[in-house]
Amino acid sequence: QGLLEKDTNYTDLFKKHPNIHTIIHTAARVHVMNETNSDPLTAFRNINTFGTLNLAHQAEKFGVKRFIYMSSIKVNGEETTKKSPYQATDTPHPTDPYAISKYEAEEGLKKLSQETGLEIVIIRPPLIYGPGVKANFLAMLRAIQKGIPLPLGAIHNKRSLVALDNLVDLIITCIDHPKAANQTFMVSDDADVSTTELLQKMAQAMGKKTWLLPIPESWLRAWAKIVGKEDVISRLCGSLQVDIQHTKETLGWTPPVTMAEQLAKIKQSL
Repeated sequence: QGLLEKDTNYTDLFKKHPNIHTIIHTAARVHVMNETNSDPLTAFRNINTFGTLNLAHQAEKFGVKRFIYMSSIKVNGEETTKKSPYQATDTPHPTDPYAISKYEAEEGLKKLSQETGLEIVIIRPPLIYGPGVKANFLAMLRAIQKGIPLPLGAIHNKRSLVALDNLVDLIITCIDHPKAANQTFMVSDDADVSTTELLQKMAQAMGKKTWLLPIPESWLRAWAKIVGKEDVISRLCGSLQVDIQHTKETLGWTPPVTMAEQLAKIKQSL
């Protein structure tokens, strides 16, 4: 992140590596759960928007042909409950500073592409999981590992996730695929799951028995409202699906790794 300031000069880097054809840009100021900055939007913009565009402008001047940008499904919105799965052609609806900064970077990159011919590839992943995963995903894994009962046995949502190996495979495909230029791609495992199903798959991968209590979702949401955990329960109970048909058809790509295979890798890393 320290290299992504909006006024960073990359001249020495590009002179040291004069034959760079493609930049894969994944660095960012990421979603902050407990934000302490007094002006979060400016903090996110300085890194995710202005820092990204600064790098892209300099890359183009030094002969880089393609810029692959790791955006976020949050550019589309927060959930698809009662909606169809998100598509790349949907009208963006970013709602928090992180998502707004990523969307503005996308728009800036598209403008740069139109002005200079730099090929832009935008990828919007949902939750990424693999070795080293953190936050709620890791918390659920730890609970399954320890045999802790969870009140999540009756969740009927649908969520798209993407295994880290699948995301990396798509990025590699986009490096030199002629049809990837100036496209926005959704990515997932192409096998959406409910939170209950995800926990069951975690338990199976870890060789553990699940202790999932079938508490009604309405009870969970009522409890969350009382204790101020509405955001947590919303993520666990809400739906967020993406449609990757455009990605598959344009690139001739399908996810090579199953959720079971990626969860087995995570187990080995714990």
